[in-house]
Amino acid sequence: MANLTEQAKSRGGPPAVWGLAALVTVVLILVLALPGATQREYPDRIPVRFWHMWTAEWKDVVERIVDRFNESQNRYEVIPLSVPGTAADSKFLLSVTGGDPPDVMTQWNQVIPKWAESGLLIPLNNFMSPEQWSEFRRTAYPAALKIGMYEGDLYGVTTGLDVYACYCRLADIREAGLDTAHFPETLEELVRWGRQLTKFTPEGDLARIGFLPSWFAIYAPVFGEGFYDWTQGTLTLNTPANLRALTFLVDERRRLGFDNVIRFESGLTVGVADAQFPFISGAYSITVDGQWRVEQIARFAPELEYATFPIPPPQGGRKHAGWVNGNFMIIPRGATQVEGAWEFIKFWSGIENPQRAAEFYTWGGWLPLCPEVAEAPVYREYVRRYPQFKTFLDVLPSDNLQPTPPVPYQLYLWDRITQADNAAQRGTLTPEAALQRLEKEIAEEIDMRRKFGYEDEPELTRGT
Repeated sequence: MANLTEQAKSRGGPPAVWGLAALVTVVLILVLALPGATQREYPDRIPVRFWHMWTAEWKDVVERIVDRFNESQNRYEVIPLSVPGTAADSKFLLSVTGGDPPDVMTQWNQVIPKWAESGLLIPLNNFMSPEQWSEFRRTAYPAALKIGMYEGDLYGVTTGLDVYACYCRLADIREAGLDTAHFPETLEELVRWGRQLTKFTPEGDLARIGFLPSWFAIYAPVFGEGFYDWTQGTLTLNTPANLRALTFLVDERRRLGFDNVIRFESGLTVGVADAQFPFISGAYSITVDGQWRVEQIARFAPELEYATFPIPPPQGGRKHAGWVNGNFMIIPRGATQVEGAWEFIKFWSGIENPQRAAEFYTWGGWLPLCPEVAEAPVYREYVRRYPQFKTFLDVLPSDNLQPTPPVPYQLYLWDRITQADNAAQRGTLTPEAALQRLEKEIAEEIDMRRKFGYEDEPELTRGT
């Protein structure tokens, strides 16, 4: 194989040119922001600088994986650095602009399309032979490919996918006289369950929500379309299916009362990775959340009896659908040790040895890149120990899981989708008006980008 460094650097455009004043500011901030020297455990090896955004116990897991890699060979030493999530993107951009980026970074923010378009990332398929690239596309889960790809190249290799499903408290289900052996197969049936499970105080306030669907990004694909046509490469925002999805969410919230729900939710303490998950406290009988909650419940509420099942589709909707995101590894342009970075990516993700990598995925409670990892004995044992995790593995192969559309203004698009969702579910805009505003905002963004010379913009399917 040709020298990987030269092969990898041969593709993609240069980073965007900054003004002189901005560049001076960048350099000053970069000098102050970069960490000092790290103690080397293997000073005779080639250093590979690795940035990630995990903290607390997750940081310990990441460092265990790094230790395993360093012990597995004698050429490279991966040196990990935890970068605060709130500053990770700006620190990365500063480092690339200043000519001193990390060699490899784990990300979970929606950055691939913009950074790839700006020439900040190296296409990772450059490190593969044509046969390896074909095999990767054949074996990786569809969601992993969608998250990592931009305009036909692979810029991010997934080391953990986030998929959403229903969690239900079995004691509540039995109390309501519902069947714990057969969960709803349609969204309409699930809503009926939720109404039976909801409880009110004598004063008429919400005491427990049986089931309250929320988050437009999750339900848009369930109703049939989502925000992007992956076969045609077009945005689909203000469409009849999306209108049905948003109207459904608003109608369910209106039924309970917008103010009632706001008061109820304002009294909840919501934590991402601790015991503050409202489902644990019994605030919700059924809720939709990600697979990481399985291990969290086992840690903080091991006595809780619960089950998981896929989000059921409405009549005419799509099975095993929803929004998906995940952790992915990138190599920035300007990295000095791209070969070592690629070796580390292969090691952690399971591209090189799925059986070995399966253990790493169990340490973090992560969904894997490909079925070979999921079928490894150590991973099967993990699922046996946490049977509720199986639901997410069953959903994972679905082509109906959709990340945010792969457009260079991905973060702006996500923000405007979120604003449309919030406006409709607060009752400040009708679902129709919220989608019309969303479509107008994105159309204006596309027009502006074309005026600045970005010709290859995805078409926007207009609503009627």
